[in-house]
Amino acid sequence: MADNHYDLIIFGATSFVGQLVCGYLAGRYPAGSEFTWAMAGRNKTKLEGVRADIGRQDIDLIVADADERASLDTLCRQTEVVVSTVGPYALYGEPMIAACVEAGTDYCDLTGEVHWIKQMLAKYESRAKETGARIVHCCGFDSLPSDLGVHVLQQEAIKRFDAPCTRVKMRVKAMRGGFSGGTVASMTALAKAMRADPSIRKELANPYSICPPGYSPEVRQPSVRGVKHDADANAWIAPFIMATTNERIVQRSNALSDQAYGADFRYDEAMMMGRGSKGRLSAYGMTLGLGGFLLGVAMAPTRALLERFVLPAPGEGPSPEAQKKGFFDIRLFGRTANDQTLTAKVLGDADPGYGSTCKMLGEAAACLACDVDDTPGGFWTPATIFGDKLVDRLQAHAGVTFKILD
Repeated sequence: MADNHYDLIIFGATSFVGQLVCGYLAGRYPAGSEFTWAMAGRNKTKLEGVRADIGRQDIDLIVADADERASLDTLCRQTEVVVSTVGPYALYGEPMIAACVEAGTDYCDLTGEVHWIKQMLAKYESRAKETGARIVHCCGFDSLPSDLGVHVLQQEAIKRFDAPCTRVKMRVKAMRGGFSGGTVASMTALAKAMRADPSIRKELANPYSICPPGYSPEVRQPSVRGVKHDADANAWIAPFIMATTNERIVQRSNALSDQAYGADFRYDEAMMMGRGSKGRLSAYGMTLGLGGFLLGVAMAPTRALLERFVLPAPGEGPSPEAQKKGFFDIRLFGRTANDQTLTAKVLGDADPGYGSTCKMLGEAAACLACDVDDTPGGFWTPATIFGDKLVDRLQAHAGVTFKILD
């Protein structure tokens, strides 16, 4: 296969999400289309199994291992874009980042591991700007709905009010979906890393931790850490487990766009739990449940029990039926400095972490390969490199809807 060249290669095609992405691309880009892609992983037999499952014997297979840099270098020379689903990224992701940056090959993934993103920025951002490699993290449910949702809201605010919303709240109104073993592995890896290196906890507390060096606005960012009533959402709210990642991606988008959302931009995320006493009780239940889960994952004895008896193992995840029954409904409440308000929603038609994520990641990869030729090398966020181009792709093909409500 060394003489072939592709628009993109799925690296980690045999992983749970990797298989879903391959299945999506197989249907989205049939044999003979102008868009060319291949599947890569370390086990050829498993790759052949995925190819048989998706019914596309025309798809090329490439054997490459995250632990063998030479094989990654060869892979990167064969493609315009690498899509990596090999996680936890803090454990297995860096070699592919290094190979892509050195080869000038574009890259996207679905990590939500902010501490790892910060490490990659420190090590490889300067070189990526030199080689022209465009690196785009968080192209799944972490953090496309949040990052692109804020982008859409701000575009409309500027159009209507000639000013951005300097205060935006993202609220998850409803969501149905499950965890995969890969997500659980990423959570446990982060818990272990925090215990081994207390500085990681400090970094996770900094809302500007992945913004460019020297960027430190004198703005205290809000953070929903407990139960409270939100007047804008007209509901009781509770912490959202993905807020730590999404909030930092959105802040980086503002930084990379020369503070297009305002120098005093404030942003936070939470879950809407309902109105009245029932909503309040639900919010307390969610907060306590989330706190107990995170505490259990952080402590070695309980983590071992959870991994053995409760949590899915790597390679496991929601069934196809569960993915189809899943969905998400996100609301964004914006307010300008002059107190003008605007509301938007982002809807997804499948399980957010997997059914929707595989489509979002596939379209992000296609967008990176086909739609952003004029963007220079560096580490970008989805909103700053893709913007409306990916919004259009997601609405046309991926079952994700962005809509201004008022």
